Amino acid sequence: MSEILLEDWRNRALTYEKELNSTLIGLAPAIRSLVIAIFSRGHVLLEGNVGVGKTTLLRAAARGLGGGYQRIEGTIDLMPQDLIYHTYIDQDGKPRVDPGPILAQGESLSVFFFNEINRARPQVHSLLLRVMAERSVTAFNKEYYFPHLLVFADRNAVEKEETFELPGAARDRFLMELEINPANDSAVHKALTFDSRFHDTDKLIEQVTAGNVGFDALTPFAPVIQNSVTAGEAVQDFVEHLRKATHRPQDYGIQLPDVEMDELMIAGMGPRGTSMLVRAAKVSAWLDGRLELAPQDVAAVFHQVVAHRVFFTPIYELQRSWLAKAYTQAILHSVPTP
Repeated sequence: MSEILLEDWRNRALTYEKELNSTLIGLAPAIRSLVIAIFSRGHVLLEGNVGVGKTTLLRAAARGLGGGYQRIEGTIDLMPQDLIYHTYIDQDGKPRVDPGPILAQGESLSVFFFNEINRARPQVHSLLLRVMAERSVTAFNKEYYFPHLLVFADRNAVEKEETFELPGAARDRFLMELEINPANDSAVHKALTFDSRFHDTDKLIEQVTAGNVGFDALTPFAPVIQNSVTAGEAVQDFVEHLRKATHRPQDYGIQLPDVEMDELMIAGMGPRGTSMLVRAAKVSAWLDGRLELAPQDVAAVFHQVVAHRVFFTPIYELQRSWLAKAYTQAILHSVPTP
């Protein structure tokens, strides 16, 4: 019975992925990672230049998931209470308090999309951290729960004025950080430029079947994937060596150009990061039709899960834009594969 269930859901996931790829061309690797994160029940942070499709991708993904959808724009004057309630004067001139974007959909809230999260203040990040970690929030002397919630956020990598970097604790709550960068393919860019169907975003997103994944059914199904995909001793040892290598790269002979490896790291991947790596890798194996975890499944999600949760010393932190990718690739090349 569980095998039939797993296969039925796998077909649903692959259909979802196919529809997203039809809606946003040239982003196949990022879309596969996003689908893995969703079926791992993990929050996702997107980064990329302006106009590369971050918002369109998240809106399309939310449509396929179904459920309540809320969006908020990161601004420098945004305050934590703006996520929970908003006040205004009604038509009778009386003050009113209505639920904010986090509370408006109640327990049916499926996707909370925080656009340009790095424009919001640290106080807002702190509240969001609670919501992401516990899928709950306290308001009006009451505890509100969001069992199906996934937080999608994007940040502008170009304009850095009046922005606030996410603290490490907040970054660590995101299962993945994905770089959105369309394929360097002339045919793709010509289509995006001249094919008019890509010019109407609202109509484009309608190509994704609304609620096809089923947000409320996914919540109890996701653990089935985790319990069904097994990891042998060799793969477990491989993951443990990867964890150690993020802390002590010099122990594995890892070298990077113009980097003093003994002075590179403050901290590597923690236990939460390791468990998230395995969660994502199991979904990757399942999507490929296997129930036995393999090293290539771990490698397929390693950078997306790990790069944003390793901490470099200040002089190297300024070089994170290229260093994180080089570091995770060097680890995969240096740690022996079973």
